[in-house]
This record gives sequence, structure tokens and C-alpha cells, in this order.
Amino acid sequence: MRDSFKNLLITVSAVASMMVISCTREACFDETNALLKASLYLDSLQTITAPDSLTLYGLGMDTSKIYNKSAFIKQALIPLNSSEAGCRFIVRINGVSDTLSLWYTSFPHLVSQVCGYTFYHTLDSVAVTNNIIDTIKVTTNSVTTLNGENIRIYY
Repeated sequence: MRDSFKNLLITVSAVASMMVISCTREACFDETNALLKASLYLDSLQTITAPDSLTLYGLGMDTSKIYNKSAFIKQALIPLNSSEAGCRFIVRINGVSDTLSLWYTSFPHLVSQVCGYTFYHTLDSVAVTNNIIDTIKVTTNSVTTLNGENIRIYY
């Protein structure tokens, strides 16, 4: 009787240990934020060139700045609001400000079972005031989690 109870206790302990080990939660290592990638080009050289200073923040959005007098930024990562059809940003390059307006459509995309859903966007149109920014060129209108360039900002 004692041996059978001892064997049962060992078996239950072994099964419980295996269940605890096998039930560890998986972690999400995939990128889940689809950010607009805006490369900064010096218009006179036609090459990617970081401005001396970049400040970027959204109009009517959170008051925190995405970039605040940042140096060495060759590609700005701009978040888009999936609950809106467009948004506007103040872009200040080397102390001179422009307003960047973006219109897009958003749709849900399954990243993975572990990571869940994110929103991808399709750029419909882009406009900018022309104080320091000369032109905007859309290179890829699909804004996803993949690395790549969506727009070029020539200043």
C-alpha cells in the first residue's frame, strides 16, 4: 500500500512538472507597428542626407514629439492613426517648419497567432507646405512592418 502511494505521488509530481514546463508562454518577436518610413534627401545632392536637426510631431495628436531636435536621422519613422483616414505632422528641418499631410486607408493584418493583429495602411495622397521641403515623392504606398522606404522628403 505504501509503495503504490509512493509511486502515485512520483507519477503525479512528474506529470505536474512536465505540464508546468510545457505551458510556458510564447513571446512575440515580430515587429507589430506599421510605421511610415520617410527618407530625407538633400535636394541639391539628390542623396540621403541627415539634416542638422529634425523635429517631428503630429497636429492634434499626443503632445509628445516623435523627434525633438534630433541629429543623424536619415529615415524618419512616422506612426499613422488607424482610426482616421488622414493625419498631419509638423516637420521642422534645420529650424524651418513645414506641414506634412497624409491620407490613407487602414486595414487589419494578422502578424502571427502569438503577436495578434496590427494595422497596415495604403497611402492615397501626400501634401506638404514648401518652406524648406521642396518635394515629396511616394516610392511605396504600402505601409507595413517590413523595412523599406515609403516616401522621400527632398529638402
